Amino acid sequence: MSTFSKPSQFSGGDEETIFHTTYKSKKVSYPPWYSPETGVYQSKYPPVPLPSDPFLDVVSFIFSHKHDGLTALVDSSSGFSLSYSKILPLVKSIASGLHQMGVSQGDVVLISVPNSIHFPIIFLGVLAVGAIATAINPLSSLSEIKKQVLDCKPSFGFCSPERVGEFSPLGFPVIGVPSTEFLMSESQHYKDSDFLKLISSDPNSAPRPKINQQDAAAILYSSGTTGSCKGTVLTHGNFIASVVQFVRFEASTYAESPSTNVYLASLPMFHVYGLALFVMGLLSLGTRIVVMRKFDADEMIRAIDKYGVTHFPTVPPIVLKLTKMAKEAPSGGSFKSLRQISCGAAPVTGKSIEDFVQTFPHVDFIQGYGMTETTAVGTRGYNTEKFRNYGSIGLLAPSVQAKVVNWTTGSVLPPGKTGELWIRSAGNMKGTLFRYLKRLQALPKLLNQLS
Repeated sequence: MSTFSKPSQFSGGDEETIFHTTYKSKKVSYPPWYSPETGVYQSKYPPVPLPSDPFLDVVSFIFSHKHDGLTALVDSSSGFSLSYSKILPLVKSIASGLHQMGVSQGDVVLISVPNSIHFPIIFLGVLAVGAIATAINPLSSLSEIKKQVLDCKPSFGFCSPERVGEFSPLGFPVIGVPSTEFLMSESQHYKDSDFLKLISSDPNSAPRPKINQQDAAAILYSSGTTGSCKGTVLTHGNFIASVVQFVRFEASTYAESPSTNVYLASLPMFHVYGLALFVMGLLSLGTRIVVMRKFDADEMIRAIDKYGVTHFPTVPPIVLKLTKMAKEAPSGGSFKSLRQISCGAAPVTGKSIEDFVQTFPHVDFIQGYGMTETTAVGTRGYNTEKFRNYGSIGLLAPSVQAKVVNWTTGSVLPPGKTGELWIRSAGNMKGTLFRYLKRLQALPKLLNQLS
């Protein structure tokens, strides 16, 4: 499956000027990473190997990576935290509890909860039992939720406690996930809650399912390039590729140990950007993740300073807000711990980048590009002391191939030309669900067709 973006943002760096000049000569020469015969662009990075075991699930893969991280997840407002030693047992407890409640391999579980330190536990627990997670914005209207339910037919669900009554008529059991403060209070109501029973389940009581890398792991909803909402079916292998080619690879390009980094998670975890980073990749590296339940500008500033945040993955509007608040703060504020801002999910203007770089000269600003349909695998910026291109979305990730295609004729285009960007990688989705294909079959039949 090929996916595309506006290729005017797809930059090869300083070589782009050379190519424009070359085209004016009679003899056209091309760089070694582009094939004029096939129109394929190769990544300039060496290939990275992916696990060859066909029966490797992404949860096992994440927790098989050794690291020296101590604290895994921190609630930004309360400071309540979960250590790395507790993460895998809690994931297994969720899986065991779901198994006891009748969730089996291949079932779909709806997750409609805001960011929290328990979101990754729930999501990975669903995958560990062999079920398929489908995440949705917790602020979605009931009509939007019903559309997704009609598409993917969940048999179980998680939502905020106050919305359990709304979800109950949808035809499947639902558990309310309490807030962190409620969990800390240890009230009797919490002690009697279904969620506590779930995370208190014997972590070793559920049978270990046999999961193939090509088995569906998640159904994420995206308008993609068509403008119509569709369910994107992502496999365990897709997520493994995202961890390797996106998160772990980026970490490997820097000298610092990932366990010394502190990431601020304000991006929604139901979105592929936040999911790939905070629910999957960073947990395999031992990185500390400070979780904001919802974005608040003042909380953002406080969290950066309080927890010594070093990395802040974000989106263009928040880059603007952060720059503005830093300019208005006394002496420019502190922000001394910040080392990198990575921006994605939407285009950012040159003026915004210029203002940010001038306000934060000590912070590395990079952009990246990926889609729900590619499990966030695509391109990533990388600046060095000798070369910086803050306006570029960077280079193709390792083992990723691309084409630039004329959207009228379908012909492939060489460097320096503008067209549709097609991406091929191990992160490319398995397929899409009902409305996009205009089919109404049950999920198991559709997944068999996609295999």
